[in-house]
Amino acid sequence: MEREGAIERTTRETSVSVWVSLDRRAEPQISTNLPLFSHFLTALTHHSGLAWRIQAEGDVDVDPHHLIEDVGIVMGQAVAQALGNHAGIRRFGQRYLPMDEALVLCALDISGRGRCYWGGAFPDRPINGVSAEVWPEFFQAFAAQAGITLHLRYIAGENAHHVYEAAFKALGKALSEAVALVPGVGIPSTKGVIS
Repeated sequence: MEREGAIERTTRETSVSVWVSLDRRAEPQISTNLPLFSHFLTALTHHSGLAWRIQAEGDVDVDPHHLIEDVGIVMGQAVAQALGNHAGIRRFGQRYLPMDEALVLCALDISGRGRCYWGGAFPDRPINGVSAEVWPEFFQAFAAQAGITLHLRYIAGENAHHVYEAAFKALGKALSEAVALVPGVGIPSTKGVIS
């Protein structure tokens, strides 16, 4: 059976729809009303090698935070749904991701205990008018809802766009590794359950 997740969330601030397949490969279909965020999501989903459809709109004229966090929530929920009981997955994934002068580390464990650990001197500068403080909110929301222990570390970089794009790409690569199926593996935990 194909591992798929499909979640929709509508509030007074945002409308978000996400579909993902962990077993299919396809070019991502990304549409949001915040072009920079669409760019970063396209980088993440393309480099994950998974099939994604993400449609989202939010009150970005008030604050992009609402849209960015809610997309993280729904993407995390879709991944959790697709993972089911976690049987057969590799579970762990990691990637050092360079982008020109920028270098970011992403390491993750599909542990069932969702939390993001964000560290290092990530640039605190806006990109195209979008405040840097919104990007950790995406990763924290995604990790919490997907049940993933997620570590993101700034290693190097001066260009804020490069650093944050590297973080999105690194998550895509690490997620691809962690959700991959390993023949003959049941639940990848000595407890016999992921939680």
